[in-house]
Amino acid sequence: MSMHDPIADLLTRIRNAREARHRFVDFHVSKIKVNIIRILQEQGFIDNFLVNEEDGKGRIFLKYAQGREPVIQGLKRVSSPGLRRYVNSHKIPRVLGGMGIAIVSTSKGVMDGESARKQKLGGELLCLVW
Repeated sequence: MSMHDPIADLLTRIRNAREARHRFVDFHVSKIKVNIIRILQEQGFIDNFLVNEEDGKGRIFLKYAQGREPVIQGLKRVSSPGLRRYVNSHKIPRVLGGMGIAIVSTSKGVMDGESARKQKLGGELLCLVW
């Protein structure tokens, strides 16, 4: 089976693992996926992640709060291969009043929406996480 949207596949894997309360989720490695996961870790949405370059596989360790409640409450893919969504720096959405993040692919690399806004960079709005 060919994968047409690897970012949506990653988000779906995380969403399904979160719903099932799994400790970790495995994924196929690519540069953009690793950058998205790195941003999720920096923003405190996941505990850690490991990448095995030889196998081309990685593992994300999900983060849970008190009572085994997942820190990630929702994930939404905005731009897709069939319909790309581009935004200016002043049109990057604020997710839940700053409680969530927007992930944007800019000319300076993949970054969270707040960093892109501060650097006045627009780009492709990949996904929203809250």
